[in-house]
Amino acid sequence: MPLLRRSQLAALAAALLAAGCLSAPVAGAEDQVQSTCVQPGPTLRYLVVFAKGTPEADADAQITTACGTTTVYYAPIAVAVATSPDPGFATKIGPDRAYSAQGEAWTSNGPSTRKKADETMSAASLLTSTESVPTADRSGEQWDMRLINAGQAHQITEGDPRVVVGVLDSGIDPRHPDLTPALDPQLSVGCLTGKPDPSVAAWAPTTSPHGTHVAGIIAAADDGKGVTGVAPGVRLASVKVVDDDGYIYPEYAVCGFMWAATHGISITNNSYYVDPWEYTCGNQPGQRVVTEAMKRAVDYATSQGVLNIAAVTNSAADLTQPGTDTRSPDNSPSHGVRQLSSDCAVLPAAERNVVAVSSVGSDQLKAGYSSYGLGAVDVTAPGGDVRQKPSNNDNPCVLSTVPGGYGDFCGTSMAAPHVAGVAALLASTHPGDTPAQLTQLLNQQAKPVQCPSDYDLNDTGVQDAYCSGYASFNGFYGHGMVNALAAVASGTAPKPVASAPDAPTAAGSAQGSTGRATASQQPIGPEQLAAGQ
Repeated sequence: MPLLRRSQLAALAAALLAAGCLSAPVAGAEDQVQSTCVQPGPTLRYLVVFAKGTPEADADAQITTACGTTTVYYAPIAVAVATSPDPGFATKIGPDRAYSAQGEAWTSNGPSTRKKADETMSAASLLTSTESVPTADRSGEQWDMRLINAGQAHQITEGDPRVVVGVLDSGIDPRHPDLTPALDPQLSVGCLTGKPDPSVAAWAPTTSPHGTHVAGIIAAADDGKGVTGVAPGVRLASVKVVDDDGYIYPEYAVCGFMWAATHGISITNNSYYVDPWEYTCGNQPGQRVVTEAMKRAVDYATSQGVLNIAAVTNSAADLTQPGTDTRSPDNSPSHGVRQLSSDCAVLPAAERNVVAVSSVGSDQLKAGYSSYGLGAVDVTAPGGDVRQKPSNNDNPCVLSTVPGGYGDFCGTSMAAPHVAGVAALLASTHPGDTPAQLTQLLNQQAKPVQCPSDYDLNDTGVQDAYCSGYASFNGFYGHGMVNALAAVASGTAPKPVASAPDAPTAAGSAQGSTGRATASQQPIGPEQLAAGQ
């Protein structure tokens, strides 16, 4: 079944390049532009797209000429992150070549103080002492793991430590006892300037438990305490792309994908959409820069052997015909209603080289909040739904790790890491398979889930959403429910390894090395967090 929206997105990016929308500014204008630089502030951060193959020196010169300063240049995809206090920077660098997501938050009265409410924010205290984490075994409450046959899969293998899942999220608690065995500090990084920062303070969580919860679903230790993840034998990298206000700006995501591509990360989990536009429209000024930069970053990561998994959002929308958007830009204090065309898509879930995941509750029925759409969903997984109560009275949401303990959250954010975990098991039992081959296995091994005959969640006599397609592929569930047991039974279980290969050198990383790093077993204390080590 063709994925129409993703094909349209790819065609749009190609058309932009062919039309010269991403061409360089006219040569010889440097002296004139420099003489017109003004600095009234504020200094904003920009994502800048160059013609493919542009050398770093040329890109830096163009940014300087346009009154900006280069923060980082990703040469393999010809995308830079820059800052400038000049309000004319985007115009000077050239039409449709630069965009500031930060700029959407600025008004005549200064920056908006609006924060993005994360779907899984809670009152859980962050970075509390590990001594407060309960030690009781709570795996019996994990109805979600039973739904995908994770326990049976673990009897064959729990995954290979040479497989690394990059959690592009709000950070992973480095001191949670369920996550310490899997978390690799050497492969963790913060991306909140658009440039990789490997210090602990840059990738540890600060205002949200979201990333820690996602990480536990993927690889929480199978140690008889707390919870157990889908693939407790693999490793995790904390790639922080959510800032303290809850936003995931495009430069953060580009940094995350490029880090994964150049540091041997096998799989990325992306439980977010790129802000500030819930639907990024490639036919709109500025947003077409985001469309092109994200496509390049995702495609490059895929070319380097990274399988990317993403949630389809919690808007309960048919992503093939969303109609209107009343929430964007979500960092602005006010926004109107805009009509959405076929050029508008949720990123990164709509990218061609991304596995898009919808959410179900314990009854294997699409969660009421989960977005959907024929061709927009590849597979489904447990994300929880308060309307679907597990038979043993467990919490209807998904139980996993949070800083200082455990918490139950619902969302497509919870569904995606189940798929990332199954993909990690597949990567463990099918070493050497490409992202395309792993995606094919995920789809083939998924258990088909038929469209419901009645989807009236509120008993109002009106359908809350319409499922189109067939039992083997439809708009609610894609190819079906992912299956951990099938993932490990279909390949060769990994042999135990004494240690993983050494981490790539800095030079090797810059060249896109796929070497693996040895997981650090040294605990990270509060003094290291404070010092940013």
